[in-house]
Amino acid sequence: MFVGEYRHQLDAKNRLRVPAKLKSELGDKFVVTKGSNGCLFVFNSKMMENIYSKLQNVPISDIEAQKSIRMLFSAACEVENDEQGRFLLPQNLKDFAKIDKNVVTVGAGTRLEIWSEENWNKYNSCDNFDDVLSGLGRFGV
Repeated sequence: MFVGEYRHQLDAKNRLRVPAKLKSELGDKFVVTKGSNGCLFVFNSKMMENIYSKLQNVPISDIEAQKSIRMLFSAACEVENDEQGRFLLPQNLKDFAKIDKNVVTVGAGTRLEIWSEENWNKYNSCDNFDDVLSGLGRFGV
């Protein structure tokens, strides 16, 4: 399970360090792709295989679903850490998430999310956390 918020920076070569607490759950090879709200999703291999398995049987005639699948997988990039625990953030994903230098990595349960610090601060600013939590009620939480 991925939890927590970690603030860090890209290095001069667009490499990002995976927070030490998350390395074992993430593994050596993982997938980074476009996510929602302007962030990037990071899935470990097991979760990506699970997603793929669930989507295998979507009929090719389901045009709307096929577009979603196409967009998710075409933006995806399999990456792996170097000896120092860093990985190269592809330029197209960096551009999508509007990441310049300061980055926030967020644990989101089944995945990590990578945000530009500016976008995370905007997204994460809420006046009433109770309102946010109430959205979990529909899942029995």
